[in-house]
Amino acid sequence: MPDINPKTLVKFVEKFLLAAIAILTIIATVQEIYKIFLSGQVNLADLLLLFIYTEVLGMIGVFYSSNRIPITLPLFIAMTAISRLMILQGKDMEASTLLYEAGAILILSLACLAVRFRPSRQYEYQGEPVVEKED
Repeated sequence: MPDINPKTLVKFVEKFLLAAIAILTIIATVQEIYKIFLSGQVNLADLLLLFIYTEVLGMIGVFYSSNRIPITLPLFIAMTAISRLMILQGKDMEASTLLYEAGAILILSLACLAVRFRPSRQYEYQGEPVVEKED
């Protein structure tokens, strides 16, 4: 029986799950475009959902090309998702809820800013050294 390295197994499972997420995201995108086509109108909430799907696919693409996921991508997805939620809730939303959700977007934005201007350091991810590059 071959000796299975836990690191190799984890990497394989991670890549398999990301491939499954990519396929399911593409299916969800096609379904959403089909719903938009059937309804005959495009809403801002629909566009934001498609944008979230695009960001998820981009995040997976970055992982496959660089073997890491920059922390800002999930933060962007979270900000877009909260914005979409605010739009879907519409005018029926309480003012305090709107402030909390806007505050959450502000906190996520500040987190993106903090990550963007952090000092570059070398660290290890899954046993491989990674050096952050400045843009």
